[in-house]
Amino acid sequence: MPDQPTVFADGILDASVNFGVARLTLAQTKADGSPAACGQLVIPVVQLPAFTNGLLTLLKQIDAKVKQSQAQQPGNAAPAASPGEADAMPGAFRFSGS
Repeated sequence: MPDQPTVFADGILDASVNFGVARLTLAQTKADGSPAACGQLVIPVVQLPAFTNGLLTLLKQIDAKVKQSQAQQPGNAAPAASPGEADAMPGAFRFSGS
């Protein structure tokens, strides 16, 4: 997909449904911690359940990968030294979109 635009978003600023189309205004967190609009995701409402289920499946796969990574770490019974350290996992992996 070299011709496809890439948008980084770490939140949703606004969501609305008009005339059978869901519009999600995506947000990026600025340096001061406030959100700023960075793009809009537009999905037909009839496709929204399938899209959402795909995201939930991805989230479950990520959770399983994190748990697998934690189980493989030596001394995983010890408490994490810093917040987020327990969530450490490989920097890159790929999931199937089934």
